[in-house]
Amino acid sequence: MNKLIAFAITCMISLTGFSQNDPVIMTIDGDPITKSEFLQIYLKNNDDPQYDQKSLDEYMELFKRFKLKVAEAEALGYDTIPSLTKELAGYQKTLARPYLIDSTKNDALVQEAYDRTLEEIHAAHILIRVESNATPEDTLKAYNRLLDLKKRIEAGETFDAVAKSKMGSEDPTVQKNGGDLGYFTAFQMVYQFEDAAFSTPVGGISNPFRTRFGYHILKVIDRRAARGTMEAAHLMIAARNDANETEIAEAKTKIDELYDLLQAGESFEELVGKYSDDPSSSGKNGILPQFGTGTTTRMVPEFTEAAFALKQDGEYSKPVKTDYGFHIIKRISWKNVDSFDALKKEIEKKVAKDARSVKTQASFVNKLKKEYKFKSKSKKGLKWFYENIDSTYHLGQFKATEYSKKKVLFKLDKKKFRANDFATYMAKTYRGARKEDPKTVVNKQYKLWENETILNYEESKLAGKYPAYKALITEYHDGILLYEVMSDKVWNKAMRDTTGLKSFYGLNKEKYQWGERVDAEVYECGSLLIAQQTSEMLMSDSLESSEIVKAMNMSSSLNVKFRKGKFDTTKTRFISTSKSPLKTGINETYEFDGKFYVVKVNDIIAAGPKEFNEAKGAITSDYQNYLEKEWMKEIEAKHTMVINKDALYSIGK
Repeated sequence: MNKLIAFAITCMISLTGFSQNDPVIMTIDGDPITKSEFLQIYLKNNDDPQYDQKSLDEYMELFKRFKLKVAEAEALGYDTIPSLTKELAGYQKTLARPYLIDSTKNDALVQEAYDRTLEEIHAAHILIRVESNATPEDTLKAYNRLLDLKKRIEAGETFDAVAKSKMGSEDPTVQKNGGDLGYFTAFQMVYQFEDAAFSTPVGGISNPFRTRFGYHILKVIDRRAARGTMEAAHLMIAARNDANETEIAEAKTKIDELYDLLQAGESFEELVGKYSDDPSSSGKNGILPQFGTGTTTRMVPEFTEAAFALKQDGEYSKPVKTDYGFHIIKRISWKNVDSFDALKKEIEKKVAKDARSVKTQASFVNKLKKEYKFKSKSKKGLKWFYENIDSTYHLGQFKATEYSKKKVLFKLDKKKFRANDFATYMAKTYRGARKEDPKTVVNKQYKLWENETILNYEESKLAGKYPAYKALITEYHDGILLYEVMSDKVWNKAMRDTTGLKSFYGLNKEKYQWGERVDAEVYECGSLLIAQQTSEMLMSDSLESSEIVKAMNMSSSLNVKFRKGKFDTTKTRFISTSKSPLKTGINETYEFDGKFYVVKVNDIIAAGPKEFNEAKGAITSDYQNYLEKEWMKEIEAKHTMVINKDALYSIGK
């Protein structure tokens, strides 16, 4: 019997050999993909899923292509490349975190975090930097130094003055802000800092506390109800913080003129489209990402204060100066902090990612010890380490090979974890150990190793315990392989293969054509009168374009905007809307989108083919599509796929 036919029959048998509760929807080279796996990805990629036969068939075609590419990547050994296995391992660690916590304690932390989002703390701090592996002497020195600074404040010196003093804060921004951090709420500072701030009364000074940056004391200046979430738009005239006085004055004049126009009834959105210097928002009526409580977007304080001072939707501010320039801010909408139920899932994700999760780890490890019948045998097993670890350990001079005994240090789930494994851990992690007496160092390192080993063991069992976790790991695995194989076979190949790219261009040159273009100077004017005056000056033929613009903008910087270049007469909107075809020389003034245009054409360039370099972006994109199609033909012939149509069409029923 033909091997391919025999293999296909085997696949068909396997399609019906699995549980009817989760039937196999397809196989690739004999590897099954279940209905639930397909459905999870289908729902994730469709906001409005449809379950009719046509919709399912269409998505199955995309899914087949996706899975074939992944199968080819595995066949080529991409899943064994060290950098990719390391990347996937990193994702697995992140995805495992929510499963490696004490849920009871975690619920309390989620509630605490929500309660804190209802308030905002205004605080200032003083920082004394301390390395993570500093000696006890250096740590105590930093702690005592902060106590001395606290005493100075309590004796009557201002927090700002002490922070800026010679032996004061080591925060690099202290001379600018005196340690003032403005207002913040939950998740906007490292957890230890947040915890200290919310635990200190208004006007109070905290005791020294440690974060990854060093030791801090903080003063709580104010505490207020959270102001909620704001959606705003802005009209911005750029003026860099390092701009000279003339540039800042010109920007200020321009924003003041725009504010006057708003006051006179001009449309905010139209002014944004015409004049705003923020390219990321000018095409969206100036609308910015939401900011405020519970968002990751933080605006500079001057902007935030002005925005939240607006009390009605549609209200706009007077010009506001920030380090980026001048802004007129319009309030689009505002909402108060959402309910706990609405925010719970989002907060749970944040809690799992930050230092709060460490609080739940110890109790979770204890639960795992009970579940897996943990037995410690470390008392005798650590004796050698106590006797052989000395100060050279912190220099990285301890080698795991110095200890080869395989004494059991603990048992978990009937598995033995040995002293030589701990020795390997010791050798790798010396940099993070504090410089203390050898026995203390060994005990602390052992406790870290024991916890890490138990958690790693539990992590290794998550895929069998939790289908959702297994599905996520599969998704990340496939995504990483897909990206790498597509980069090599399609995206990067198209960019590296200069010969193939030029050959493709030669065979498809008729696709890459210029329309008729004009080499022109364009004066965009605010009114018909300004356009007429500009045209008259241009006709004098004695002034440079810069001189014309300067003269016309004497009364208002909004009068004339100038640009020059080559413009496609069919694709450039303000060119294609001319009343009559443009001719060489100064053309008749015309109106477009509320502006008046004076166009001087230096040359008319006939339609014709684009040179290779002029169309390289489009050529590369088309060549990538070509390479992908050819590659798909190759891998479709290489791999065997069988679809269970009955299982597919049963989705949604």
